[in-house]
Amino acid sequence: MTQPRQLVVEADGGSRGNPGPAGYGAVVIDPVTGETLAEAAEYIGVATNNVAEYKGLIAGLKAAKALLPDATADGALQVRVRMDSKLVVEQMSGRWKIKHPDMKPLAAEAARILPASAVTYEWIPRERNKHADRLANEAMDAGRRGEQWKPSASTAALDTPRPSTTAVLPPVSGPPGDAAAGAARARAALSARPGAGTGAASPAAPQVGWAAAPDLGAPATFVLLRHGETALTPEKRFSGSGGSDPELSATGRDQAERIARSLADRGTIEEIVSSPLRRCRETAAAVAARLGLEVRIEDGLRETDFGAWEGLTFAEVRERYGPDLDAWLTSAKAAPTGGGESFAEVARRVAATRDRLTARYAGRTVLLVTHVTPIKTLVRLALGAPPEAMFRMELSAASVSAVAYYSDGNVSLRQLNDTSHLR
Repeated sequence: MTQPRQLVVEADGGSRGNPGPAGYGAVVIDPVTGETLAEAAEYIGVATNNVAEYKGLIAGLKAAKALLPDATADGALQVRVRMDSKLVVEQMSGRWKIKHPDMKPLAAEAARILPASAVTYEWIPRERNKHADRLANEAMDAGRRGEQWKPSASTAALDTPRPSTTAVLPPVSGPPGDAAAGAARARAALSARPGAGTGAASPAAPQVGWAAAPDLGAPATFVLLRHGETALTPEKRFSGSGGSDPELSATGRDQAERIARSLADRGTIEEIVSSPLRRCRETAAAVAARLGLEVRIEDGLRETDFGAWEGLTFAEVRERYGPDLDAWLTSAKAAPTGGGESFAEVARRVAATRDRLTARYAGRTVLLVTHVTPIKTLVRLALGAPPEAMFRMELSAASVSAVAYYSDGNVSLRQLNDTSHLR
């Protein structure tokens, strides 16, 4: 019995703006040796992130088919596709419907390249898809220069060290003669692999670091965005859910547009959930308009009710309500003057909201547009830190943090107070 030939395809695509100048990258990898067998990349003009990602998938599948056409013909080829686009993975796996008219013909084209039984799809985090991501960016860089990507320009393999010497072959989109020669060399390399075509089991790929851990699937990833500035922000006044509900200032609106552009370039946000307060809804609306998504309102993401302290500076609260402020600073159970919420009450509300949202958005990347206290609470709970850790975190207006929640209960803090998009 012939041993099935296995290949790994990693693919990515992106646009600088959504839509904007776009490109894709794809790499075919030998799963046993880790060798790069083929690369493909192309600048495709103005397109959306999703179109570019589908184009990358198509190029990767075609490259895999070209490497082992005989195995394809006799059903002995198995291709494992790995992408950081949850949308493409879920749609091609048949779990999500394809509604957008631009996606349907691309998905149909991808499905025709190889038999459905020969292809499996796996979502991977963006940091594990660096090779294809770099190829896509090289293609977009070439397009900006009025050129097309060439194999000689590739430095993508530098981002993804492999356990053996890398052989970079011409892309399937290159000149036919070069592509055929490259495919022939790759087929020869695969045929020379121990056990290839003999029915003998191939040696297992080496496991490194956490590779031996069980596959828990994609986490629910919350990208935590603090709203943009209001008139109260630069004056450092208490501004919670019990006050005047201010709108974004001119600076805040500019910050919202900047983060919207940054998140569009990143291309990973699949859902948007916002606090009901105006400053968050306005920030979320700017992002939603750029990404073409709807905003869901979640009351559990609202800011703390600061009671009688609303609108006051810290110094003013110290002067008027000194003993109450001292109690609040030393105990999570102490509430602000006048019936506001304690940190303990906020933590219970935020934890319940977290549990509800992680169940609803398992395996998805969701933007939560919220406030200082809910974000710090989520970070504190993720780290298992005590309540006083809240006072030791800096969280700027329009900053981005991120927490990933896995199916086994593990939590990973990915990012805290990133403001690079504002510079």
